[in-house]
Amino acid sequence: MKKQINSFKFAFEGIFSAIKTESHLRFHFVAAFYVFLFAALGEFSSSEWTALIITVCLVIFAELVNTAIEEVCDLYSKEFNIHIKRIKDISAGAVLVLSMGAVASAVFLFLVSENLCVAFTKLNENPLWYIPLGISAVLSVLFVGFFGKSKKQK
Repeated sequence: MKKQINSFKFAFEGIFSAIKTESHLRFHFVAAFYVFLFAALGEFSSSEWTALIITVCLVIFAELVNTAIEEVCDLYSKEFNIHIKRIKDISAGAVLVLSMGAVASAVFLFLVSENLCVAFTKLNENPLWYIPLGISAVLSVLFVGFFGKSKKQK
């Protein structure tokens, strides 16, 4: 049992380590927060929730794998190597493709189904909700831009 508990502990350590050093991952977590917030306000169906959860998890998974690939490449060599550049570019491209698909899915789920209108209607019914929403936006910008340490500080 201790081995399984340690496995979870190490997995969470890996996630938190990546969050500290990867601003793109922090951005994806912030985006997920707002997607889930507006989905809750938009009264998503269970199948729409399932699609959102899977999509968000896939994007975060891809970003974590990309980070791991970059770490392995950096372990191999810190000097410029055209093959390492290609590996890193392809890995980043995979995240980009998945992220673009996630955005397309979100457009469909929020705009075509009018869930975003429902969410904003609820917000407009109680305008005081814009205050914590605005504060969370400022905190999100700070979290993405300034939280953690750069790779150079590691």
